[in-house]
Amino acid sequence: MYRAAVRPTNSIAHMLAKRIIPCLDVRDGRVVKGINFEGLRDAGSILEQARFYNNEMADELVFLDISASLESRRTTLEEVLKVSGEVFIPLTVGGGISSVERARDAFLHGADKVSVNTAAVSEPELISRIAEKFGSQAVVVAIDVKKVDGRYIVHTHSGKKPTEYEAVEWAHKVQELGAGEILLTSMDRDGTQEGYDNEILKMISTTVHIPVIASGGAGNLEHLYRGFTDGHADAALAASIFHFRTYSIREAKEYLRERGITVRL
Repeated sequence: MYRAAVRPTNSIAHMLAKRIIPCLDVRDGRVVKGINFEGLRDAGSILEQARFYNNEMADELVFLDISASLESRRTTLEEVLKVSGEVFIPLTVGGGISSVERARDAFLHGADKVSVNTAAVSEPELISRIAEKFGSQAVVVAIDVKKVDGRYIVHTHSGKKPTEYEAVEWAHKVQELGAGEILLTSMDRDGTQEGYDNEILKMISTTVHIPVIASGGAGNLEHLYRGFTDGHADAALAASIFHFRTYSIREAKEYLRERGITVRL
């Protein structure tokens, strides 16, 4: 049986290093980046970006397949295998993980963790089944949220469909089902480079016992810092600022360390 991780408290929690995680959104064999989940533009070669982040000492790498068709998924798994052979940091793979079998495929192609989103909302017990088979530490639940009439509503299908869940409620539910980590993306902030939505980030990070990754909106190094201090995130995910070399991972970590954030260098 799985056993959900419990966040250490007091001095131990303070000593845990915060993680910086670049994200590769992949479509048709290329890395892409959009704004508010729309208007995708090319952001380079998958392998070149993966090698860059491996050499830059990123703490982990997230690989999200945003292609829908089964044929594209097969092609993308081949890319995952290539990436896993080039990087020596933990690799999370998401997009189309709709069954234990698909999770197994991702692990067989080199993933260390899988990220589930739409399928988890449709069939919450999928989280438990993957966790029981491969361990909670291997299950990341991605939660895409959008503010609607003052409420943070979970969305699925690449942000196109609102669900019945409010973000905090869903975060607690996925924790109970055995998720080992939450990847929380603000759709309102995604690609805007205006900073993370630290309001919802804090609401979830301070009330669950599993790590929360901040995502959506990082535009400068101050935003990363605020995600950790104001949003209480355990990790910060970013794409645009790293893909287009506005900052390097090392620059980000040195900035954070100078401001008192514990990072691995």
